[in-house]
Amino acid sequence: MSTTPLRALTMRHLQCFTLLVEERHFGRAAERLGITQPALSNAIKQLERIVGAQLLRRSTHQLDVTEAGLQLLERAQFLVHTFDETLADIESVLRSGRARIRVGTMPSASTLVASCMQGFQREVSGAVEFALEDGLADELVARTRSGQLDVTVTAVLEPPTGLVNVPLLEDPVVLVTRHDHPLAAHAEVTWRQVSGDRLVVFAAGSMPVLGDVVRAQFGHTAQGDKSAATPEEPFRVNHLETLYSMVRSGLGVGLLPQLYTTTLHDPALAVIALRRPRLHRTVSLLYRSGVTRNAQLGQFIAYLESHLPHLQNTSKT
Repeated sequence: MSTTPLRALTMRHLQCFTLLVEERHFGRAAERLGITQPALSNAIKQLERIVGAQLLRRSTHQLDVTEAGLQLLERAQFLVHTFDETLADIESVLRSGRARIRVGTMPSASTLVASCMQGFQREVSGAVEFALEDGLADELVARTRSGQLDVTVTAVLEPPTGLVNVPLLEDPVVLVTRHDHPLAAHAEVTWRQVSGDRLVVFAAGSMPVLGDVVRAQFGHTAQGDKSAATPEEPFRVNHLETLYSMVRSGLGVGLLPQLYTTTLHDPALAVIALRRPRLHRTVSLLYRSGVTRNAQLGQFIAYLESHLPHLQNTSKT
């Protein structure tokens, strides 16, 4: 058996450290932990002796994390989060007989993910208890990596380190117009056909190709046409309903990934495929490698891999 000093580490040491870094204040961290400030200070000193490195720099008004502390923090957060969630899972299965699974999703994929959650519950006769979080891709990736989420469905620009990345589907960019717009009668249009319209796009998101949307929009118009009008800067909005409202008002045409339109049933708006070029984002399934916390989690991951792409195909406009 190993005699390394790290064997003296306890979960309490790691909980004290992670909460203190989160609060950056001994008093607040001690209160959350239910201990006194001297007890918290002593726990941090013990931790530094065990790991053989200074983890925090203390001053009168500031608490900074050292480089060694940052390295420990990433791993400590994973252990603390997975430990707490494992306890919650044990409590759930002992109390109700249901395993606990935490799912993350980007909002535009939530309809598909919720359908999979419902279908899986039927398949396992309700033997799981789901928790669902939605958010931006970066947040979901970080929470999955740290152990706060078990599995996540989101769009990624490149495979994130430390996670299994399973591409599930391509989510193409589509155009949303008013029903009386000249393009609304078309099943698909080219970028050239959109060149006379002002666009409405999201200010942030998982599609860098939309970050320079004017270049993408007009890159396939006539080259060298000096008489062509300079395109107006797109409207940039934060929320889906704002985008739809701008389009309904006739102020512009919407440009967004198709998944956002899954639940759009508005006779005032039309969804049109966009070609030449066809832009898309890749939606992936993310989870940590290694042994899953319970058998149902592994089964749900397999269920998502097999069912979610099929659900997207049946929901296309």
